[in-house]
Amino acid sequence: MSERRDLLIEIGTEELPPKALRRLSLAFADAMNKELAATGLRPEKTLVYAAPRRLALLIKALPVSQADRESVRRGPALTAAFDDDGCPTQAAIGFAGSCSVDVEALDRLETAKGSWLSYRVVEKGQATAALVPGLLVKSLAALPIPKRMRWGDRDDEFVRPIHWVVLLFGDEVIDAHILGVKTGRNTHGHRFHHPQGMYLAEPEAYLPLLETEGHVLPDYAARREAVRAQVVEQANLLGGEALIDDDLLDEVTALVEWPVAISGQFDTDFLQVPSEALISSMQDHQKYFPVVDNNGKLLAHFITVANLASRDPAQIKAGNERVIRPRLADAAFFWRQDRKQTLAARADKLRSMVFQKRLGTLFDKQERVAALAGRIAATIGADTAHAERAARLSKCDLLTSMVYEFPELQGIMGRYYALHDGEPAAVADAIQQHYLPRFAGDDLPAAGVAQAVALADRLDSLVGIFAIGQQPTGDKDPFALRRAALGVIRICIEKGLDLDLDELLKAAATAFADELDASPAVAEVFAYVMDRLRGYYQEQGVEVDLVDAVLATHPLRLLDIDRRIQACRSFRLLPQAQSLAAANKRISNILKKTGQTIPDSVEASRLTEDAEKQLADALTEMHHAVVPMLDAGDYTPALTRLAGLRNSVDAFFDQVMVMVDDEALRTNRLALLKSLRDLFLRVADLSRLQS
Repeated sequence: MSERRDLLIEIGTEELPPKALRRLSLAFADAMNKELAATGLRPEKTLVYAAPRRLALLIKALPVSQADRESVRRGPALTAAFDDDGCPTQAAIGFAGSCSVDVEALDRLETAKGSWLSYRVVEKGQATAALVPGLLVKSLAALPIPKRMRWGDRDDEFVRPIHWVVLLFGDEVIDAHILGVKTGRNTHGHRFHHPQGMYLAEPEAYLPLLETEGHVLPDYAARREAVRAQVVEQANLLGGEALIDDDLLDEVTALVEWPVAISGQFDTDFLQVPSEALISSMQDHQKYFPVVDNNGKLLAHFITVANLASRDPAQIKAGNERVIRPRLADAAFFWRQDRKQTLAARADKLRSMVFQKRLGTLFDKQERVAALAGRIAATIGADTAHAERAARLSKCDLLTSMVYEFPELQGIMGRYYALHDGEPAAVADAIQQHYLPRFAGDDLPAAGVAQAVALADRLDSLVGIFAIGQQPTGDKDPFALRRAALGVIRICIEKGLDLDLDELLKAAATAFADELDASPAVAEVFAYVMDRLRGYYQEQGVEVDLVDAVLATHPLRLLDIDRRIQACRSFRLLPQAQSLAAANKRISNILKKTGQTIPDSVEASRLTEDAEKQLADALTEMHHAVVPMLDAGDYTPALTRLAGLRNSVDAFFDQVMVMVDDEALRTNRLALLKSLRDLFLRVADLSRLQS
């Protein structure tokens, strides 16, 4: 086995962008591994390290050189290489010359097609140390850095200025210049605890040296867990529970090399402000972790994570308490000021806020949404007046100072202000909940009024944006229409709303009559929602052919589609399913090939064979039993009953010739098959199911 050594690469920089740190480190590892693999160098594994001032890779057991590569050059056939006397011909001499050897040094290559002159060339593998600098430069250039920067008087570019580069292969430094910086074996510790260089004898010393002497935790995952554990511990000491948002935890982890959690407090008077506003201020602006009690009520405490072990942590605590006070005071001021004007009084100002220049203002959108929400509410048995009122107030909190400062609180603050204004609870809840779901797996609007407004808002956007030709393309979806379509799907299906999607889209299109003719967009949006529906079921593990079998029957109600799909999933498990699916496929092919109009009814007097009489009788009996189930949307028991037709169907195809010469007899048998297929089509096109 060839010799192997560990390779340590560390790029020491100014503080890296915290929100991009983890992504940069993983991309660095991927790029370097890809470059190594392309040269035939494959390590046992690669350990990834990332801290605010460094990106590092510990590449374990890397071969010290490429393997030698042997190649065979094939020359002329032996019959052409030598004359009758065994002397080399000009062809052999020329081939030997091109290989820089005598003819006697050439080999013979025996193949199924004959014998040839050949020359074996062994290409010596290059030393890994010679290859690494070039591979490293290519890897750094491939990192996903939107905007690179230059520093000093050099032309080198990177995400941040580079101060040192460690390139250690075993116990030897690979001498090179990387982005203008000479490589070495000295790393650097914490900016304040240990700023001077630290000698690295070998790559394995990197992690323990930084942790023990350097006051740096370079392992991102370990540092993240240290932050989380310390925050939890501080919250426990306060008698509460920390609110640990994953994104905030990632960002704080990327901001500190040596995390030390410290708790602080603020004036309890601030707790009169809605907790969501205080939490947003602490998390988004200060990068603090809020603390709540056992009932989820916000406490007048916060936890910050310092980037050093201070000799006087009380000073850090006091400093953070001074910093947070004006931020919370701003939130309290906005809360007081915003309540001096009702949401309804702000509605008229939405006339000056453009939703989309061809689709009008936010005021125009709210009016359209109100009309559609009222229609939906009436259909699902919710309060129509409340739905219309909620829709007309749904965007008014965008004009408040609190939402201007904290955009993530839109809807949330609208609910608070609506309750303060004396609006009904259903209206206030709908103002907040009509934004749900905001992402995959998010909660859905709880009550009918909120569901009506949520659906109306999304359908208005979908139809309007499609009508002006700005539907999503590729990765571009500026109006979040994919999310809007998925929201419509989830609300209708998961909240059990039996709504006709086609009718709702037509109603939404009609509301644009004064601005543009949106009616052509109805079919496009319907198809778009169906495409998103396929993805919705794919994530649940539902087979694509099963979804296509249901959609092929063109149902218009999302809830009805879901019931059919669930029924087909159950049907597929039955022993009769495969045979009946094959029969439906055979019937479909027969009916397509006839090219004639098939009557809807079967003439009993023209049934001559026992098997066709038996099938006709079974179909009649089944029709009486199953149609009421299908009309009621009880597809699962209906398909279970229809599975009982298997024996009759199998006997028919075994014993009856459909395409006979007698036209009347043939047509009657086709009508019998059509009636069978039509019964199954009330649920799905089973001919599309794969075996």
